[in-house]
Amino acid sequence: QVQLVESGGGLVQPGGSLRLSCAGSGTIFRLVVMGWYRQAPGKERELVATISGGRTNYADSMKGRFSISRENGKNTIYLQMNSLKPEDTAVYYCNGLLNGIDYWGKGTLVNVSS
Repeated sequence: QVQLVESGGGLVQPGGSLRLSCAGSGTIFRLVVMGWYRQAPGKERELVATISGGRTNYADSMKGRFSISRENGKNTIYLQMNSLKPEDTAVYYCNGLLNGIDYWGKGTLVNVSS
């Protein structure tokens, strides 16, 4: 059973930075696609960024501020978030795709507030 565990969330002031991590376990296979999604209070879950085979994809509102990366040979990804805004406040979820099945972590809360 694939497990994804996020870490690195917390309280940060507007304009600040955070780095989220997601560690995958429970499989010897490489997750084909990994990514980050987020869900703000009262809103639907939305795409933040994905990475697959070295190619990255970002939601328009995150381009230039967020950067997704993957550790070589591992099911571990990171999300570097800069110039954070209050509207970035949300629970951030890690996602991984393997054999047509989506796996999700439990999420980590990012709170951007002064």
